[in-house]
Amino acid sequence: MIKKAADIVIENAAQLLTCEKGAADCVGLIKNGAVAVRDGLIAAVGGRDEVAPLIDTATKVIDASGKVVMPGFVDCHTHVVFGGTRVEEYCARLETDDLDELKRRGVPMGIMVTLSATRGLPVEELYEQSARRVRKMILSGTTTLESKSGYSLNIEGEMRQLEINRMIAEKLPVDISSTFLGAHGWAPEMEKETYMDMLIGEMIPEVGRSGLAEACDIWCDAGHYEKEECRRILEAGREYGMEPKIHAGAYSYVGGEDLAAEMKMYSADHLNYTPVEALEKLAAAGVAGGGLPGIDFAVNHPLFFDPRPMFGAGLELGMATNCCPGCWCTSMPFIISLACRQHRMSPARALRAATYGSACALKRNDRIGSIEAGKQADIIILDIPSYEDIAYRLGENPVDTVVRHGKISVRNGAIVV
Repeated sequence: MIKKAADIVIENAAQLLTCEKGAADCVGLIKNGAVAVRDGLIAAVGGRDEVAPLIDTATKVIDASGKVVMPGFVDCHTHVVFGGTRVEEYCARLETDDLDELKRRGVPMGIMVTLSATRGLPVEELYEQSARRVRKMILSGTTTLESKSGYSLNIEGEMRQLEINRMIAEKLPVDISSTFLGAHGWAPEMEKETYMDMLIGEMIPEVGRSGLAEACDIWCDAGHYEKEECRRILEAGREYGMEPKIHAGAYSYVGGEDLAAEMKMYSADHLNYTPVEALEKLAAAGVAGGGLPGIDFAVNHPLFFDPRPMFGAGLELGMATNCCPGCWCTSMPFIISLACRQHRMSPARALRAATYGSACALKRNDRIGSIEAGKQADIIILDIPSYEDIAYRLGENPVDTVVRHGKISVRNGAIVV
């Protein structure tokens, strides 16, 4: 008598990548691999002998011959909920980064352009603009993504963005880790200190009571929020049930990474200017890093983040699209290509960062990010012969099939409803 049969078995994979913690090759490669899915979870993984006892006439068997099977992508840092576009700014800055020249031309620039475009949008329109981007993410193999507020900087607009996170998670086949980023800047109609008082005294308590955000984020940088200001805001967020994370080291080092280690945050992201000593503190505290190749590419950053000292420090590195108005990217495969060519990461390290590492950055590595028995069955099948082809085939979407929560959610280039 066999055990309860699997709902889905994927077999004959040219390469099956488990991406499990401790894999010597980073990706846990199994040739001619197979995985069984039952009741939304991974029931068995290995060769066909491991899954054969779970197959009966009701099991859907998927032949992955010549293909790669791996965990669904985890996009651990996005600003995907926003209104409008900054295409005019992007294209103008392809020609020059002279801000005086851009101002002379009257080019609208910066976060306030997006704030204006987002604040006034009705929920339905803001949802549809954002959901179009998320649908492309799903088709590109993303099964979990983080989504921040931060483009309203008032309580009504920030709550609207967080509500849209909830709507997307309910209506589309993707899991959302929702983050409150009221400290993306400060409202243009207020002084910074006045805004901080409102943020701590009014906005954070209301967001916390709503249950719409699991994390609280902040932009820590010269000219934005300094280390001790970040501490005040993030401690207030934690008091109301939102775990801290931080944008740190994007354009300067002002100690946000050290604060991340002290507070044992979810993650510290960007890290372009982060010194080795701070990377070592993050690693020792078990705080994941967040690498963002897309924004470095999109803004032609003066200093790309360097993963080599991060790996040397023992930092678990996640990776993300950072989909936002300044980096309109919905494709994790493209991000992997950038990480490999632009940041000199091996395909194996990049894939680990885009799965298990990103799951660590969301504190969900106990249930997603790797193919292991008992974990959530979020699996993608790629129509390529080897995982290195993700880095090599620039701009292609290799996704053949997506299984999320043990059910097929993408097939033949379309979302299955």
